[in-house]
Amino acid sequence: MAIATLAGLAALWPRGQALEPPEGTVPGKTVQAEVTAVRAVECPMPGQSGCRLAEARLGETGEAVEFAADSFGVNELVSVGDEVRLTENAMPPGADAQQIPRYAFTGFERRSALLWLAVGFVAIVLAFGRWRGLRSLAGLALSLLIVGAFVVPAVLGGRDPVLVAVVGAMAIMLLTIILAHGTGPKSVAAVLGTTVSLALTVTLAAAFTELAELSGMASDQSVLLAVGQEQVSLRGLVLAGMVIGALGVLDDVTVSQASTVLALRAADPGQSAKGLYRRALAVGRDHVAATVNTLVLAYVGAALPTVLLFSVAGTSLGEVVNNETVAQEIVATLVGSIGLIAAVPATTALAAVLAVRLPSRSLAGARAHVH
Repeated sequence: MAIATLAGLAALWPRGQALEPPEGTVPGKTVQAEVTAVRAVECPMPGQSGCRLAEARLGETGEAVEFAADSFGVNELVSVGDEVRLTENAMPPGADAQQIPRYAFTGFERRSALLWLAVGFVAIVLAFGRWRGLRSLAGLALSLLIVGAFVVPAVLGGRDPVLVAVVGAMAIMLLTIILAHGTGPKSVAAVLGTTVSLALTVTLAAAFTELAELSGMASDQSVLLAVGQEQVSLRGLVLAGMVIGALGVLDDVTVSQASTVLALRAADPGQSAKGLYRRALAVGRDHVAATVNTLVLAYVGAALPTVLLFSVAGTSLGEVVNNETVAQEIVATLVGSIGLIAAVPATTALAAVLAVRLPSRSLAGARAHVH
């Protein structure tokens, strides 16, 4: 499996494709600035009200600049002392520079807050997980590297998104499980169980994306991507998102079940594979009940603003469910949940078959995977 995954990475790896941003895309380069003043100004359009102009000092040069801080939208929250990010406006030919501010607001400076949160997360993981926690963080870093260096460029380069997602998911799974849990029978059972469940998830996702006629055009970002990168399959992108989204939960369930089987075998070395399977499956049912709820709530939370928007508009439940934005999340939730449920008996059976063939002395340190 590792060799096949490496072969897939080599075959699909993006090789210097030039990616042009879509026309009209906001420039990615921004500059840091500190807001020094905010004042009310006359609105340029009839009927507008509450227009404001903010003054700021650029962090790099100290130059004083202005940008619009209207009374509606994210930039209405701008106040004196805020750290913000600005981008330079492209002046249309013949435009009056006095009417169009040189810079535009793109967002607040959030990196320091995110950095402190990340530092706290790493510290807690290391404090509780110690050496295993360090290996888990290494696996997380490698997972993000695979997504950023392989999955995203390969999809944008025109590779099949589903194939890219499957190969990327396999690479992430192998790295994270082996780094965190070694190469023993627990990891073998978890890897095999995850692979079986991932295959089922991909099959169901492909079938119901087709049956539900999900086009992948549910968001403005998808439309913009379709205009700028015609080689990208948006339906394939939806499928790829479902595969990668389900992977994290599958890893958790399969490692838990393999750990449970080995712990039961260590506690009673005389148990048969059938007995181990039956007892570990009882634990797995409890785990699935909790994890499915977690998975559903995670997707509901992601789609909550859309659902609230439909609620405000007085749209019926049937119409809400039929909308592609919501339907896409429903398919992802149910497909991921089915894969999750299938992972429990598959991994438990594999782990039980492996466990009864292990000598008792090799299970002395076995313990159940807990949360």
